[in-house]
Amino acid sequence: MTLRLERQGAVAHLLIDRADKRNAFNQEMWDLFPQLLAQAMADPAVNVLVVRAAKPDSAFCAGADIGEFATGARDREWRAANQAAINRVQHELARAAKPTIAFIEGDCVGGGCGIALACDFRVAGPKARFGITPAKLGLVYPLHDTKLLVDLVGPAQAKRILFTGTLLTAAEALAIGMVTLLDTDPAAALDRITSELVAVSGHSQRMSKVMVQRILDGQVADDDTTRAEFAAALAGDAFAEGVGAFLEKRPPVFRCAPLLQPRRATARSWAACP
Repeated sequence: MTLRLERQGAVAHLLIDRADKRNAFNQEMWDLFPQLLAQAMADPAVNVLVVRAAKPDSAFCAGADIGEFATGARDREWRAANQAAINRVQHELARAAKPTIAFIEGDCVGGGCGIALACDFRVAGPKARFGITPAKLGLVYPLHDTKLLVDLVGPAQAKRILFTGTLLTAAEALAIGMVTLLDTDPAAALDRITSELVAVSGHSQRMSKVMVQRILDGQVADDDTTRAEFAAALAGDAFAEGVGAFLEKRPPVFRCAPLLQPRRATARSWAACP
């Protein structure tokens, strides 16, 4: 199986397992990714999702399978289905309810870089390299993916990356804000950040993600919805537990925020966080 989901405690790992192709994505993988993402988001035992290569010290993702793309791109229907699938992955990952981390030890290129950009955090080792290479293929990077890049590194650095197709070292990517954490022991860095994320209120994290996304989408002032969300947090169980734990000088034990059930369902459920 080229993609699979595994859980370790409160952390789900979405594993890219196609090392013989440097973890390049084919159409089947683009189609499968949103299903695994939805499973992780719907699982009340999962607090954090890590996207990573299944094989240690291998490429994170070399982008699209160029062999498949070169053949399929001649077919208008295949081309439309492929672009729709890629857009869905980037869009749904960027708006995933729970914190997401891309764990990168090797090359992270093209569509693979797009996946990493759509995550909340990027944890990298010193051998990681980053690049977006449509200029080398005569292609144009999609608007949504370009926005993710511009939001992260700013327009000048985004233009440099897109115009040249150059591969950045992990240190260069860290310097421009593309990488969140760079460590000679990236596995240890990943353990630290996941431990920090699972120790605090999932409800606060999820609502903060919503607020940040609203800002990135252009909202600049509170409206009735954001004011209601803030008021609801003050009246919520998570706030009561956080204040109680602070006053009692003990670690807080948060319950998971109400999560939407899988697509098209409207019921909500509460579940204790692990």
